[in-house]
Amino acid sequence: MKPRHTMTLTIRQTIGIIAVACILAVFTNLLRQDSIPFADDWSADSRFSDASGQSMVVGLTEASRMYAKGTAVFVDARPEEQYEQGHIKGAVSLPWQQVHERFMEAADHLETAETLICYCDGENCELSHDLALFLNEMGFEGARVLVNGWTVWQEAGLPTQNRDSDNEQIDSETN
Repeated sequence: MKPRHTMTLTIRQTIGIIAVACILAVFTNLLRQDSIPFADDWSADSRFSDASGQSMVVGLTEASRMYAKGTAVFVDARPEEQYEQGHIKGAVSLPWQQVHERFMEAADHLETAETLICYCDGENCELSHDLALFLNEMGFEGARVLVNGWTVWQEAGLPTQNRDSDNEQIDSETN
């Protein structure tokens, strides 16, 4: 056999094995009672929902309006170190990893708000969702999630603060 012919044969066999494996995987998945869906809704609204399926997501425009009116308390679910590096001005720090130890000290600050808006950083960050679900269970009904909250808040030029200074920028939409 020629080396080129051997290489072509090996590639064809490899492609054939992969094709058979994929076909078997699809049929096995279809036969299972707990099959994995081939397509699903992975939007933020569906990923960040409560037990009843109701979306917990609040948009930046609505969140900034509530901030300007003082009707919402923002709750930072990120670790304390990240909170100290920068956070939404006036936000309460309640790191998800320490929620059980720090909940009672934070609860007094949370009771004054009509709405609680939990945030973390990154579109796939689940800390804020987990914290919002926890707060709902603790009796703070209607806790919401600002998806990718820290990043979108900063990018919009809305009020932030850190341990060193305050940023008093307010986007024109919030006035």
